[in-house]
Amino acid sequence: MSKSHLAPAQQILTHFDPSGQAHMVDVGDKAHSKRIAVASGLISMQPSTLQRIKNGDAKKGDVLGIARIAAIQGSKRTADLIPLCHPIGLTKVAVSFDIIENTSSVICTATTETTGQTGVEMEALTAVSVGLLTIYDMLKAADRGMVISQIKLLEKHGGKSGDWMA
Repeated sequence: MSKSHLAPAQQILTHFDPSGQAHMVDVGDKAHSKRIAVASGLISMQPSTLQRIKNGDAKKGDVLGIARIAAIQGSKRTADLIPLCHPIGLTKVAVSFDIIENTSSVICTATTETTGQTGVEMEALTAVSVGLLTIYDMLKAADRGMVISQIKLLEKHGGKSGDWMA
């Protein structure tokens, strides 16, 4: 039975040593393999705010273009933000945005890739988070009630634990 199918009490929390102290996991003996992760999240807003994104007339510029660059930058800085993450040499980061008219929202999806000894799930999740926060920052003067939600891992591939899909 894979670890992901065990009850929570049976799963090994690798960021804690036997005495319960936090530590950075030793990945030195793990095999290098291609690893991919996909994450997504959502930001909801007023219809007039979404229209500013579509029209490209936000005061700070191209909202989705800037959010895409911010998301990519965020993925590259994950180890600086999450204390026990390993610095990873990312080989690819792709970020897309889908406008959902009927809910006045934008979905951000990030795909991260590397060939290495540890996965890239945190980098994908960080990319989505930073991308959505950037949208909020660029439009907050028009809509402080925007809500960021549903940030989640959709899938991961590679490594010892294999593939996982939500």
